[in-house]
Amino acid sequence: MKKMVVMTVEYKWTALLIVLISTIMVMINMTIVLISLPAIFNGIHINPENSFQYLLWILMGYGLVVATLLLSFGRLSDMYGRIKMFRLGYLIFTIGSILLFLTPSTGNAGALEIVIFRLIQGVGAAFILANSAAIIRDVFPPNEMGKAMGFNIVGLTSAQFAGLILGGLLAIFNWRYIFLISVPFGVIGTIWSFKLKELSIKAVKTKIDIWGNITFISAITLLLIGVTYGLLPYGSNPMGWENPWVITSIISGLVILILFIFIENRVKSPMFRVSLFKNKMFAYSNAAGLLAALTQGGVMFMIILLLQGIWLPLHGYSYASTPFWAGIYMIPLILGTAIMGPISGALSDKYGPREIATGGMIISAVGFILLAALPYNFTYIEFGLVLFMMGIGTGMFVAPNNSTIMNSVPPQDRGVASGMMFTLKNTATTASMAIFFTIIVVGLTQRLPDALTTSLANIGASQLTPIISNIPPTAALFSAFLGFNPINNILTALPAPLIAFIPHSIFNTLTSTTWFPATLANAFIPSLHISFYIGAVFCIIAALLSVLRGGKYIHEDEELKTGSEADLKPQELEDIPLNEK
Repeated sequence: MKKMVVMTVEYKWTALLIVLISTIMVMINMTIVLISLPAIFNGIHINPENSFQYLLWILMGYGLVVATLLLSFGRLSDMYGRIKMFRLGYLIFTIGSILLFLTPSTGNAGALEIVIFRLIQGVGAAFILANSAAIIRDVFPPNEMGKAMGFNIVGLTSAQFAGLILGGLLAIFNWRYIFLISVPFGVIGTIWSFKLKELSIKAVKTKIDIWGNITFISAITLLLIGVTYGLLPYGSNPMGWENPWVITSIISGLVILILFIFIENRVKSPMFRVSLFKNKMFAYSNAAGLLAALTQGGVMFMIILLLQGIWLPLHGYSYASTPFWAGIYMIPLILGTAIMGPISGALSDKYGPREIATGGMIISAVGFILLAALPYNFTYIEFGLVLFMMGIGTGMFVAPNNSTIMNSVPPQDRGVASGMMFTLKNTATTASMAIFFTIIVVGLTQRLPDALTTSLANIGASQLTPIISNIPPTAALFSAFLGFNPINNILTALPAPLIAFIPHSIFNTLTSTTWFPATLANAFIPSLHISFYIGAVFCIIAALLSVLRGGKYIHEDEELKTGSEADLKPQELEDIPLNEK
């Protein structure tokens, strides 16, 4: 008996390590291209200023596929086995990474190939994420679930920012290396995953929910494509929200999404288990997780823009180096999450998730408010401390919240529950980028022309106002994001006789690392503060949901085998939904 327990302990930590490798690989590839885009575009000989469409698809296509397929793959895994689907995800992801490394073409064809290969990676990532939390739940008992999720969250969060640093380092040598780095992990993980055993209780074999799959994939695809193209300029407008195709795509997606919910309430074996939301632990935890994802996606993107486009250039960093250093300077956020993730998970196993997760969201809300109070020329020590505090808040929330979701469902629904959890989070992350990006662009549209005009007048270059003051806000943002000075590009594109009339001192001022960032700050910071305040509001609502969901609860189908309410602790009995009593 003792030997068997040792083997069981060894197996569960082996399974966790295999899952960790896969999720780290997936999350690194979500962010590694953020830093590497300039190198990628240079490598395939394409001008990033005129390729916003490819830029957005390389950035967001991966997440779009993941968000679209997670739910379907989660249900398939419950039906046919999580380990098989998980292993298939490893294999597909590795193939996608190899194809990206080998991208044969250049120019627009090369950009299109990268987009397609990233979509293949996304399919593999969806298989992995749809099963990762369910596999962990299969091998860890409820009283260790928070701790296991804590380690997984450390991997997830750390990998996102490790991707920023790795992207900056590898792109120096060759842009193809940013995709090659995933291949050894994919090969090792695929082989090692054969050690995993199917421990889950499979659902009764039923027909695949064909109409549910069709309507859900169609709805999410239309919504996310509409959101993606809404970020592109349309005609004379800085964004595409008035584009008839964007409007049609979003409205069609919403209509089909309503149809999907109608279908799922009536089919015998739905892919989206609406009935799970009758359990308030599952429902409130997912709602809180969705709101947390809304803050962490777009607002973190805004912080990167703040560092790359304003703070780092103002402190002497070259535009080309800002993407890499932005990743370095966000390390306190990683440290906070890495330290608190396992601790909060273990504490939630012992004392319950409610107070810990609620406290994490309150800390995050305070962090957003403090960020909004900082000037754009902040000292790094205060900025780093706020990021560390927000990392602590994230670590306190995510592990207890995820373990609550997975503990609240019966074994045969863990795959679909994992898929639902990550679908909501990935969709929210993509939506948050659209929400906060729109806030920033609207603010820049209103303020940037006046800020440029005033700054040009202050240096005695009012004659350049017609040339420079009409920089599109999206161009200003993407230049900051991609690590180049748009003013330098504008001036060097002027005819030589016209450049000759610009005084040398003014030319040097305009092309320095300080003039444009300081000018951009005047237009950018008010909208950034609005984004931070919205992030704080989302965190407060998530904290409220964490309070309302109740105390510790474990689904009785597996854990409470006696079926007697007399065996339950008072707080556990309080939180069992009426339909399960």
